[in-house]
Amino acid sequence: MDKIVIEGGYRLQGSVRINGAKNAALPIMAACLLLDGTSRIKGIPNIVDIQTQSKILKNLGGQIKRNEDGAFEIMFRDGENNDKYTAPYELVRKMRASICVLGPLLTKRHKAKVSYPGGCVIGQRPVDLHINGLRALGAQIETTEGYINATADKLKGTDISLKGKYGSTVLGTCNVMSAAVLAEGTTIIADAAREPEVQDLANFLNKAGAKISGIGENKLTIEGVRELHGIDYEIIPDRIEAGTFMIAGAITKGNIILENVRTDHMTAVIDKLREIGVEINTIGNSARVKGNSLYHNVDITTLPYPGMPTDMQAQFMALLCTVEGKSIITEKIFTDRFMHVSELVRMGANIRVEVSSAIMRGTPYLSGANVMISDLRAGAGLVLAGLVAKGTTTIDRVYHLDRGYERLEERLSNLGAVIKRIHD
Repeated sequence: MDKIVIEGGYRLQGSVRINGAKNAALPIMAACLLLDGTSRIKGIPNIVDIQTQSKILKNLGGQIKRNEDGAFEIMFRDGENNDKYTAPYELVRKMRASICVLGPLLTKRHKAKVSYPGGCVIGQRPVDLHINGLRALGAQIETTEGYINATADKLKGTDISLKGKYGSTVLGTCNVMSAAVLAEGTTIIADAAREPEVQDLANFLNKAGAKISGIGENKLTIEGVRELHGIDYEIIPDRIEAGTFMIAGAITKGNIILENVRTDHMTAVIDKLREIGVEINTIGNSARVKGNSLYHNVDITTLPYPGMPTDMQAQFMALLCTVEGKSIITEKIFTDRFMHVSELVRMGANIRVEVSSAIMRGTPYLSGANVMISDLRAGAGLVLAGLVAKGTTTIDRVYHLDRGYERLEERLSNLGAVIKRIHD
């Protein structure tokens, strides 16, 4: 397996362009099952999760290619491949977002057989809200041998709540919304997720001919339509990738410019960085991040959008391990998402976990060490720690990083980091 090796202590400077959002691209690609014709989608990152989703869609009869300009062309034809409705375990086990084909398959082909999804091990992430929502629309669903088996002659609009124990379900909202656009009548989704990636899917579907209102609110109203057509579309920038690079600039006391950023999607992240003492200036679709030596300890709680994203928790932890004083991060989304703590401790961090909170006391410096990635965002946190650690940090299991970051080591190197990938 590949490794990433970092020599810490180098200040980042320069500019970096942020890619399209992985978590928007995956459900939008799945929604192409609903469309008749070819869709041309710009901004889809070249990462492993996208490759996996492409394989799933090809398995379902889709024709997919990436053009020279990087845009994806995805084609499905009405009436073709209706006998293909299975998303197999060997593909779905690799990432959780593959569950997003369930709703489109059910409403378009009236039958779906989708393996229970895999992905990062970050705590319990049940799909019961997906299933309950689709059942409310009229689907018959059984779960056998690790598969969700769903059938429906015709889905019918109804009122649905998607509120879960830890808030609204993002992928559940995507699944139920995608199913409802071709259902008969009106569907109202209460307690819908408000994340920008959910909004992007709704905007994509509306451009294709759907009738969805309430986008960005916690109640969506969907008027069913008879058909949807292929379109040209551009994915929103990735707010998690942007936040990761912001912290890279901050933790190295650097001065970097991020291009292609939707700062309106990042209010919680930017506000917290400014509270720490990082200077962030935004102009249009770009942001300048300037670090310094006068950072303040803070407390952070992860929450559903527009709160602090759980996907930024590990990156903030790496930064706060270097900030004098006591900081507390409380995880409200995935309460077990602290597997990176033990690896940061190996690098000299002072962290104690109590139930769903991590308590950090900033240390003068971190030390390079051999560490191992447990999940995608944990990997980003370890890379950030390695950028400022004294000596050499060697990171194993970098395939987790490749699921969500395109050429991360190359882009950091272009900013001045001493980082390389070793092929083993």
